[in-house]
Amino acid sequence: MKKRFVSALLILIVMVTVTFSAHAAGLLDFLKPQETVTISVDEYNRLKKYEKLDTVLQYVQNWYYQKPDDKKMMEGAIQGLLYSLEDPYSFYYSPEDWTTMWEDDEGEYAGIGLNLLGSYVDYTVTVIRVFRDTPAQQAGVRKGDLLVRVEDIEVDAYSMQDAVDVMRGKVGEEVEIEVLRDGEYLTFTMPRALIHVNRVESCMLENDVGYIALYEFAGECQKEFTAELEKLQQQGAKSLVVDLRDNPGGWVDGAVEIADLFMDKGELAYSMDRYNTKESMNTRDGKTDIPVVFLVNENSASASEILAGGLQDQGLATLVGVKTFGKGIIQSVIPLDGMNIETSEDGFQMTIAQYYFPSGKAIHKIGIEPDVVVEMPEEMKNQMFELGDMTDPQLKAAWEEAVKKIPQ
Repeated sequence: MKKRFVSALLILIVMVTVTFSAHAAGLLDFLKPQETVTISVDEYNRLKKYEKLDTVLQYVQNWYYQKPDDKKMMEGAIQGLLYSLEDPYSFYYSPEDWTTMWEDDEGEYAGIGLNLLGSYVDYTVTVIRVFRDTPAQQAGVRKGDLLVRVEDIEVDAYSMQDAVDVMRGKVGEEVEIEVLRDGEYLTFTMPRALIHVNRVESCMLENDVGYIALYEFAGECQKEFTAELEKLQQQGAKSLVVDLRDNPGGWVDGAVEIADLFMDKGELAYSMDRYNTKESMNTRDGKTDIPVVFLVNENSASASEILAGGLQDQGLATLVGVKTFGKGIIQSVIPLDGMNIETSEDGFQMTIAQYYFPSGKAIHKIGIEPDVVVEMPEEMKNQMFELGDMTDPQLKAAWEEAVKKIPQ
């Protein structure tokens, strides 16, 4: 009781307050002139930082030659604030973007059927997957194309989300895109269609090896993955190849839950924020006994690297392919309307931490070196193979490693 009373006195002493005229300060214009409000010194100093912004806002509201749209101005201010971080992974979701993002997560939307990856090095945007039987595939867009324009938007990693928004729309309406391929600019015009995203596919390979292609960490991919793994084991799979090539990542929780299938209780990876606060990504007991090989390439990023790299770091998986993308940072998606994702009208995402593996290894802008390096021949780099096609040299090498892991 005495300790609480002393703490309260300290709070009263530290929380020195200041009273000022809201009319004079121009920061709390919802108050009537001459009314006052009492706030802490910290809060007053925080508000003072935005004095110039508020001055500009008042000039625009009072003197701009047309009545401004306050909502659009606020959205623009938020976009500008995040843009100034110079981080292509931190940006604002307008109400339209916010809706689109959750439609993506559900796996069905009106668009043209492309999966894109923006580079943090040169800010180019690469087509890493063209969904089958979609307008993009039918028009002739290929994996490996650099997307340079969508309608009148010049596309880079910063404007990629805006370009995605334009490629979405009503089924049947046309959209024009331009790509760079082998030094040549190509323009395609195609109608939007209803796109269904298949995130997980599987099949049996020879010698009792199961194969699962995991295309992104979204929706309920972990449940779909588990179902495919169980199906393969029922078919006699004794070893497994998981294909993470061109998987750009997504929800970290999905990666941890899938890792949980191959790892007993322990730390898969951990993140550190700017305050050196550590947060562990932990698995639970109850793993399956099937040995696993991960197939990775230069477009395997983010959650893909957490899954494959975390298991490799502890000797629980073999990686085959080429060095991964190297996105070792984590973003948080934050709603702005009531702080509730389900009811919010808009929101933003922001990079909040960097992640490391239990050994302390960081991979941001570095990537993960596979255990078995297998380059894709130049003439096959943009080829789309059928599921389980053993003419794919990287898949063949991963299968060979999986065969070695089968218990004798």
